[in-house]
Amino acid sequence: MPRLKERFVVDTEGRRSHVLLKVQDYRRILADLEELESIRAYDAAKASDDEAIPFEQALAEIEQQRHSG
Repeated sequence: MPRLKERFVVDTEGRRSHVLLKVQDYRRILADLEELESIRAYDAAKASDDEAIPFEQALAEIEQQRHSG
């Protein structure tokens, strides 16, 4: 991963309060976070003792919950 070229906004006391990033860098960070979230969800699912169900069944259950709640 290339080094980010961030810039900081400081408050009146010189403390860093915000970060400015190029939009491209921000989007890359978001994509990386989404991938990490998927990896964590996969790892959690593999570690659980829950029974696996077919993908189509999972989608049907999600749709059913959407319409009933």
